[in-house]
Amino acid sequence: MKLTFLGAAETVTGSRYLLEGAGLRVLIDCGLFQGTKNLRLRNWEAFPVPVETLDAVILTHAHLDHSGYLPILARLGYRGAVYCTRGTRDLCEVMLRDSARLQEEEASFANRHGFSKHRPALPLYTLEDAENALRLLVPREFDLPKQLNDHACFRLLPAGHILGAASVVLCMEGKVIAFSGDVGRPNDPIMRPPMPLAHADYLVLESTYGDRVHAAADPATQLAEVFERTFAQDGVVVIPSFAVGRAQTILHYIAQLKASGRMANVPVYLDSPMASSVTQLYRHHVGEHRLSMTEANAIGHAAEMVRTVDESKAVSARRGPMVVIAGSGMATGGRVVHHLKTFAPDSRNTIALVGYQAAGTRGAALAGHVPAIKIHGDYVPVRASVVSLSSLSAHADYRELTDWLRSIAVAPKRVFLTHGEPASADALRRHLDESLHWRCEVPIHLEAVELPGSNAVTGIHPCAATAMSNVEAADPDQLARPPEVS
Repeated sequence: MKLTFLGAAETVTGSRYLLEGAGLRVLIDCGLFQGTKNLRLRNWEAFPVPVETLDAVILTHAHLDHSGYLPILARLGYRGAVYCTRGTRDLCEVMLRDSARLQEEEASFANRHGFSKHRPALPLYTLEDAENALRLLVPREFDLPKQLNDHACFRLLPAGHILGAASVVLCMEGKVIAFSGDVGRPNDPIMRPPMPLAHADYLVLESTYGDRVHAAADPATQLAEVFERTFAQDGVVVIPSFAVGRAQTILHYIAQLKASGRMANVPVYLDSPMASSVTQLYRHHVGEHRLSMTEANAIGHAAEMVRTVDESKAVSARRGPMVVIAGSGMATGGRVVHHLKTFAPDSRNTIALVGYQAAGTRGAALAGHVPAIKIHGDYVPVRASVVSLSSLSAHADYRELTDWLRSIAVAPKRVFLTHGEPASADALRRHLDESLHWRCEVPIHLEAVELPGSNAVTGIHPCAATAMSNVEAADPDQLARPPEVS
């Protein structure tokens, strides 16, 4: 078998892994690169392998750095199955369409205002490309084996993180290769904890927060303090937020704060059509998260949903006190950029960063307290207060990752640390060496590694053996998941 790291190597975006073996070529994840310009340019490069040679694509979850390249793959001619969970399918239907519309709008905006170096500016992909990609999605239930051929199969195990998120466990040529995807936190306020892995001969593991432990502070209290301080000076709290997962967590806390009287009754706007649509999906997947139906309904009423561009402009024209939650989470694009242009220069306002900020993004610049950020070709002064609330992260930190891995009784033969900045991945490598005595490695972009398989033949299908192993090793409470509500 051969594993090639087509993305997420030495960076936190662009997840794409090509696994070749058992007469198959399988792509695990198909994400966009985000962050610095040299990374974003990879999205425009030729795909490293002919798409017609791919036999299957398997998604861990719907975030665009894991799924956002699918429309290009479809445009290039891929017509095979894209396997994912039902939650991921439902989220992709919202996210890929929204991403395509946003890219078309931004290209049009750049052409009208002439700030792009390209003549004309073109979208990375179109709504038509996104629709073609969505037709390829084939939903699978959690923990149900799917045979790819006589010598390969896979299953999707709940990973927490966001709706539909999964770890992919592939059985190929007698070996188990696990891809963690983005691993959620054991005590996430909304999502259930990730299911532990029972066994892996080879493991590809995320390392987003491999060099840190999340703050133990209560996120609701942190938000309440930010709101109180900003509202006291009639300011605006601008929250750049990922539309899937993070926006709903913030709305959940806001609903709680308002219900308990810990937050002033000021306007709250969710300026993201995608986030507004995603919020409704929580009512259709109650078996996957901790929220009751009442709580799921509450997050849908915690803010006024801003749908149109004109409504968004009207929000920017308002003054505080108020809260504006808008995408994107790293402030790389979307409507939050226009709000930052309006509200960042005013010292009465606050910019609250509530998620990971990849190097080279506006969010990372704001987290670094730069005096100005570049928006639409101009430098906008940042006089607003900037706060980072790491306790709201939906990624496991290095301690939580280590605890999750302890269910694997026999150390994997090789562990590859991906989806993290170099310092973060290397820190996790050292930590796993010291705590679990596992030897890990950090692959580089486009590196290919050989993974020896096995010629042993047994009477038990490898996916069936993995299922039995999981039943024995996993917490019974985690296996007893309520069914999804459709």
